[in-house]
Amino acid sequence: MTYVIAQPCVDLKDRACVDECPVDCIYEGDRMLYIHPDECVDCGACEPVCPVEAIYYEDDLPDKWADYYKANVEFFDLLDDTSPGGAAKVGVIHKDHALISALPEGGGSSD
Repeated sequence: MTYVIAQPCVDLKDRACVDECPVDCIYEGDRMLYIHPDECVDCGACEPVCPVEAIYYEDDLPDKWADYYKANVEFFDLLDDTSPGGAAKVGVIHKDHALISALPEGGGSSD
């Protein structure tokens, strides 16, 4: 189990969650942040600090954003090293999952 970042983060990337994460498992793509499912320790520290309520425990992800679980997992398949071992040393990854790339500008709408 893991936490998942959903649509409200798209084009906003507040980063409060990044500062709160004790294991540095929240990576930054071009348009949104992604939680690495193998590095997340399910502590939940990121969820309450997200100002747009984009972070959900995997089992609590609203049906309308169910595809974001897959996007968070598959985002790391885009990398040469699927477990980079910490977001700080990687910096911004100039890619996004196809689901996010396909959204219109300002895709963080909550509907």
